Amino acid sequence: MSLSSIPQAILVFPHLRVQNANAISSPLTHGFPSITAFTGLMWALERQLAQSNIPLHLHQVGIICHQHQEQVAPGFVHTFHLTRNPIDKDGSTAAIVEEGRIHLDITLVFTVSENTPSSAVPTLVQGSEEAMQQWADAAGQILSQMRVAGGSLLPGRAAPGRRLRPWLAVLPDDAAQREQQWRHWRRQWLPGFALVARDDLLVERLAELQKQQPQATLLDAWLHASRFNYQPAQPEPDTSEKKVTWADPQRGPGSGWIVPIPVGYAALSERHPPGVVANARDARVPVRFVEAVYSLGEWLSPHRLTHLEQLLWQAHTDEAQGLYRCRNAYKSPDAALSDAEDSDDDDYPY
Repeated sequence: MSLSSIPQAILVFPHLRVQNANAISSPLTHGFPSITAFTGLMWALERQLAQSNIPLHLHQVGIICHQHQEQVAPGFVHTFHLTRNPIDKDGSTAAIVEEGRIHLDITLVFTVSENTPSSAVPTLVQGSEEAMQQWADAAGQILSQMRVAGGSLLPGRAAPGRRLRPWLAVLPDDAAQREQQWRHWRRQWLPGFALVARDDLLVERLAELQKQQPQATLLDAWLHASRFNYQPAQPEPDTSEKKVTWADPQRGPGSGWIVPIPVGYAALSERHPPGVVANARDARVPVRFVEAVYSLGEWLSPHRLTHLEQLLWQAHTDEAQGLYRCRNAYKSPDAALSDAEDSDDDDYPY
């Protein structure tokens, strides 16, 4: 069996209706499932496909959110809608466990390659649309029985111009054809917003913060960027306006929808051999204690992305640092012009 490390096609599940997905993405963030929930779904789906004799290897995942409805009570401070559990066997009231839920309408995009013997006739090629559609339909049936970020999948709602059937499409080798295909694909995902990584904004925020607070750390910068920091704006010198206006200088017009997100995990201990740690979920695999790693993300309309790679997230492991995090190749237009070199290294340790 040959396992290609280069994506050959994309597998798209359009307009998935997810009910009661996990809205608490980490100990410090909420409002949308963590990106690790979707990479975990990718690996689980790949195993299910293998059991169904569908030889697809899934590489990366992209998420476009079309609609969301977090289950919270309105007010100055939002509170989650919680469920009251049945009373205990002795008649006492059961404890309330806080659970965050959110209803989603999302599109998932996976890059895939074919895992077949070299002597077999490949399926992920131009002209095999019928066979690829059969694979996509089978993958859709498998996904409908799985959990997506802890939520259940509901049947899609048909609408004019809305495509609900999963589909597979080969990635062209020619750059011009791939760009043309990308322009066609991203129109299908409108209206919607794609989640991309903005590690660069965290570095910029740290530099700005250290101008006033030299002892500021990355955590201070992340917390500062995760909230609105209103301060009185300076009036124009040629105006007689005496009214004081308040604004966040870091969130001006056109700054985008910037959000704090968890991007993976950092090790807190060494790897323990299988079966050593009591009450582990799986006693057949090594265990390592970790904590969440945070960064900044941005919700962008798909038409603002210039190529497919900007949409996709992939898991990256650094055993030396004990770092397990998800990476995204998006770069803002300004950063792409000023940064000529292409590097996978972080601008900060995590």
